[in-house]
Amino acid sequence: MLIALGVTGGIGAYKAVEVVRGLQKRGHDVVAVMTRSARRFVGEVTFEAITRRRVITSQFAPGANADIEHIALASDIGLLVVAPATANVIGKFANGIADDFLSSLYLATRAPVLIAPAMNTNMLEHPAVRANLQTLASRGVRFVDPGEGFLACGWIGKGRLAEPEEVVEAADRLVRPVGTLLGRRLLISAGPTYEDIDPVRYVGNRSSGRMGYAIAAEAARRGAEVVLVSGPTTLDAPAGVRIERVRSAAEMARAMSTHARTVDAIVMAAAVADYTPERPHDTKIAKRDAPMDLTLVRTPDILADLGRARGNAPLPILVGFAAETGDPRARAREKLRAKHLDLIVANDVSRPGAGFETNTNAAFLISPDDEVETPVQLKTELAATILDRLERLLAAHSARV
Repeated sequence: MLIALGVTGGIGAYKAVEVVRGLQKRGHDVVAVMTRSARRFVGEVTFEAITRRRVITSQFAPGANADIEHIALASDIGLLVVAPATANVIGKFANGIADDFLSSLYLATRAPVLIAPAMNTNMLEHPAVRANLQTLASRGVRFVDPGEGFLACGWIGKGRLAEPEEVVEAADRLVRPVGTLLGRRLLISAGPTYEDIDPVRYVGNRSSGRMGYAIAAEAARRGAEVVLVSGPTTLDAPAGVRIERVRSAAEMARAMSTHARTVDAIVMAAAVADYTPERPHDTKIAKRDAPMDLTLVRTPDILADLGRARGNAPLPILVGFAAETGDPRARAREKLRAKHLDLIVANDVSRPGAGFETNTNAAFLISPDDEVETPVQLKTELAATILDRLERLLAAHSARV
């Protein structure tokens, strides 16, 4: 397969040479696309020597029809990889700016896109860069997260280009997907919802989103096509996952309903607020000495609505969560029946090492005819256990068809 490797102007550009070598060892043909700034770090002759192809450096190379070469290449490649990807090129991609060959290629191609960001820690954490990354993730762009360590600027922190083998592995997985969920489409929700009282205050909960994000990441690793509908969190989008960010329960309900029509399974891991202010104020409510009355009304019961919409159809498989205090099993079984679920993950959020704002969790996995207790473990491990159960449910459905 022909892969285009975009190289932009960062000190990590020297690692791009090893990325080419790694892709070639896995049987891929590579064409290098270098920005003007990239050539200040690595010479184009180096890439020409190892790719045995002309390095593309200009959108307007001499020759007949050379100015539309990015269109021809866009049709030929099976993947566009950008490593390193600077804040500048990420901003261009996110905002549709096409002022050089690489940015034009990004807009013209319909091949998958894999980006390996690399920049100073403060730049990576800047709201503008975070917003651009989120925009690209929502459009299906995949990422290889930067590593932590010594940076070229002398700082120590997150921002250095991922190791070449990590980029190669992620690229190879995109063009040669494997996994037990290959061909399946999953819809996963995560995080809290925030119900605005006024422009400053909101009603929310303590969910960090870690459980749902762990499930989404594990599903992507197993080859599934994943849509993650996320409430407000500080978490990075999992690699290989399409993310849609929402704020309120109403926004999450709309997003889940829209995507539910075309998926094989839904995992409702989000902690959706049960109540929302009846009339949010447009301006900040002034503080007073007297008590304040706040009228709350019920939010949509997203999972129950999804269960009703499915009716007697076997798909999508529905997996719910029940976060309780104390033994959660009785309440979870009630939800399982009332919402027509195939599986419910129930946990006691008051238990040490479980529930919200931790990296670990413990749960009961309850289905109509089975109950399994899991010990306190990393949420990534529990995610794997949940997906094992989900895979068995999908396999049972396939066997009946």
